[in-house]
Amino acid sequence: MRIDIISIFPKMFSAVLDESMVKRAQLKGKVKIFTHDLRDYTLDKHRKVDDRPFGGGSGMVLQVEPIFRAVQAIKKKIKGKAKVILLCPQGKRLNQAYAKKLSGCRNLILICGHYEGIDERVRQYLADEEVSIGDYVLTGGELAAMVLVDSLVRLLPGVLGDKNSLNFESFEGNLLEYPQYSRPAKFKNWPVPEVLVSGDHRKINAWRKLQSFKRTRLKRPDLLKQ
Repeated sequence: MRIDIISIFPKMFSAVLDESMVKRAQLKGKVKIFTHDLRDYTLDKHRKVDDRPFGGGSGMVLQVEPIFRAVQAIKKKIKGKAKVILLCPQGKRLNQAYAKKLSGCRNLILICGHYEGIDERVRQYLADEEVSIGDYVLTGGELAAMVLVDSLVRLLPGVLGDKNSLNFESFEGNLLEYPQYSRPAKFKNWPVPEVLVSGDHRKINAWRKLQSFKRTRLKRPDLLKQ
């Protein structure tokens, strides 16, 4: 998988791309991730990529021209088709099922919005899909892009050490994950449920399934409706 990220703050991504699982995935050759400074694709001598909105209003709007140039330049470097995704509050809500779908793409180009907004022609003519990570507004799409990258990379085959761990995470089968415990078996007056130290794996699996259902019903009943 190849992921290209277009941003006016590409240095923000080093904290995510150069650490932990995402870094290991790149070292293993499971994913290639490139960041691109949008300012490198403007013709303005001051490297300006935004301007005032037509019709008036507050704030600045990212211009369509440098974004178009960036997308076209990236597409020339990659093999096959690429899905272009715009990170913005108006996009489709990211969830586990959608992350699984996107993880099957060979090439992704992520556009990080910023300022007051982005020229509508980016949505109309450049982006294949729009993605949101929640119903709130961020300063820019950089943090959303980091969340998206992390959620996708961990789903790639061979990235996680235990291939079965993905089957028992929250949102698999629209259920939240069951409670997890580790040693010591008793800390202060807080013991681990006896069934987990019983050694009876049939009872343990049954307990975990029941706890997942109870936790989902209590915390996220909307998932059960799905």
